[in-house]
Parts: sequence; C-alpha cells; structure tokens
Amino acid sequence: MSWFRKAKKPLKSEDRRDLPSDVFDKCEGCGEILYREKLTRNLHVCPECTHHFRVGPEIYIRLLTDEGSFQEMDARLRSADPLEFTDLKPYAKRLQAAEKKTGHRDAVVTGRGTLDGIEVALAVMNFSFIGGSMGSVVGEKIARAGRVAIREERPLLIVSASGGARMMEGIYSLMQMAKTSAVLAELHEAGLPFISILTHPTTGGVTASFAMLGDVNLAEPGALIGFAGPRVIEETIKQELPEGFQRSDFLLDHGMVDRVVDRREMREMVIRLLRHMWAPEGALAE
Repeated sequence: MSWFRKAKKPLKSEDRRDLPSDVFDKCEGCGEILYREKLTRNLHVCPECTHHFRVGPEIYIRLLTDEGSFQEMDARLRSADPLEFTDLKPYAKRLQAAEKKTGHRDAVVTGRGTLDGIEVALAVMNFSFIGGSMGSVVGEKIARAGRVAIREERPLLIVSASGGARMMEGIYSLMQMAKTSAVLAELHEAGLPFISILTHPTTGGVTASFAMLGDVNLAEPGALIGFAGPRVIEETIKQELPEGFQRSDFLLDHGMVDRVVDRREMREMVIRLLRHMWAPEGALAE
C-alpha cells in the first residue's frame, strides 16, 4: 500500500534552516541566494537579474566621490518637533529611533568632495531614516548644499530616495519644496550643473521638487518614481495602469528621465556628463 502514498517533496535548504543573515542575502528580484561579500563587491546589484538592492548613503558617497575627498557638512542639524506631533507614538521618539538605527541625524547626508578631480557638492538621501521623508532639516541641508555649490562654483549632485514630505512636520515640511526649488533656480542662473540621480523609491514632494529639476535626470533600473503611488492613481482615475507604470524604464520611454543607468556604471556616467557640462580651468583632462 506504500506504493499509493504520495511521496513528500524534499525540503529546500532554505526551508530547513534560516540563512545566516550576516553571510547571505536573498534577491528580491529573482529569489537567488547571494553571498553577501560578493554582492557588496558588485555594488549591491544582483549578478543574476541585475536587481538593485536599496543601499545607504555611504555607498553612494564612495561611488560618487574620490577616495578620502568627502567632507560632510551640517552633520549636527537635527529636526525639532514644532507641532508636538503624535500618531502611534510621539514624533520625537521616532526621530530618536531613526537616529539610533541609521547613525545619522536626519534623512540626508551632504558634503563637499571631488569626483575624478572635479570639485562637487553632494547630497545623498537615506530611505532608512523615516522613509527618507523630507522634513525641515532635509530641505535646509539640501538648500545649503546648493548655496555652497553656487558660492564655490561647484556642480551639484543629489541622490534621491524618499517617500515624500514628512507629515509629522506639516506645513514646515511642505515649505521645503519651494525652498529647495528656489536654490536650484539660482544654481541654474549661475550656470552650474545639477545632476539628479533617482533611486528606488523617489516619490511625493521630493519628486515634485528638486528630484526632477536636474539638468540631467538619471535613474537606477527598476526605481519607482512618481508623485502619488500607483494604487492612489488607480483609485482616483478608476482605470488600470499600464505594466511598469512609474518605473524608471517607463519614465524613460515617456521622456520623464534622461537615462536609466546601472549603479555599476553610474560613476563613469556622471564623470562623462560633468566633463561635458562643466569645464572650469583645470577641470578637463589633457
């Protein structure tokens, strides 16, 4: 009678035991189990399906500045709680938890550095800090980075990753859209390049302000980029959205971004653009 019994499928190795979190990562794109050290060497891009893992600002700082050249600015700025906002827990406690988790005081790191010898100002957002939301500190730090770029005649690079405005700061958060956009207008009038790099996700008030104002807008593959999310749009217009809607390749096809660039090629792409757009004395290679 054992012939009629259904054979049990052997358990996969990942079903039998948990993978060591400090050794392996599972790709969200293809499900492949990846050796973490190899993934790190590949700039956290899956070698099987090219899925781009979300990474912190330190990766982009190393990618977009020459070794040892980056000098952080305004590192001590910290958000206040002007509205004394509380939802499931007080905003002040959310800030404390985010700071402890990330080691940063808010959702953007800014600084000066060089890229292939070209002096640049750089701002990199951190999605791990309350979803990369833009509060008063994020807007202020980006505006200050823009003013440094103007004063010191440097191109400006911004790497965006955000869920949008920080609702816990209300109107103080929304004001940052106008403030950052105004500084970028001054940068444009000064004839200084601004390259915007959009990563997954870049949404809400960040998309509606500085993230889409680049002289060149670059996007990583598969990045979600938009103002309102797809579900909100579908419920509003009562229509099914096309496949890939608001993803970087879709936006490229419809003229919303200038190029989709693999993270492993981003450094060289930005250098080429800067060499083309910005040529002060000594910036061009012989």
